[in-house]
Amino acid sequence: MNKKVKLWITVAFSIILLIFIKKFFDHKFDFVESLQNYMKGFGIAAPVFLTIFQAVQVVIPVLPGYLGCAAGAVAFGSMTGFLCNYIGISLGSIAAFFLARKYGIDIVLTMFPQKQYEKWSRVIEKSKSYERFLFLATLLSLFPDDFLCYFSGLMKMDNKKFIWIIILGKPWCILVYSYLFGLIP
Repeated sequence: MNKKVKLWITVAFSIILLIFIKKFFDHKFDFVESLQNYMKGFGIAAPVFLTIFQAVQVVIPVLPGYLGCAAGAVAFGSMTGFLCNYIGISLGSIAAFFLARKYGIDIVLTMFPQKQYEKWSRVIEKSKSYERFLFLATLLSLFPDDFLCYFSGLMKMDNKKFIWIIILGKPWCILVYSYLFGLIP
């Protein structure tokens, strides 16, 4: 993905974020209930929009994923927010893997700084089992998940193994985020 496309997508996300911030300061979102009502105004498209947003934010890592998790849990409740976030983040993670598989290191270095690539390359070289490391990284959310999905696409990792790691590792942290953000009164 070239820098112009990344810039335009960043601008689009920023505009959407600014609209929500403006509405907050205009007191349209002064309570959780008002955000929920606003999101419900989009009808069935609201959860779909959140799911797509979460997928895109993994493929084009501009915003931290927990922001979408928070928005989903606050707007739709813990369970619906969790489902939208889990599906979106998982699809985005798988898409990032296959983009790296197809476009190679060029896309990874377009999306992330070379220093980050070099740092994680050294860490992973020392790892005895990259698959276990990746599973723990997706499970614990202490690592740069988006980067690792792209990085995994550069590895000689089996496609099905990667997909299973995402399916089994991703839900737990997202579930915790969804539950905690769903507690916001």
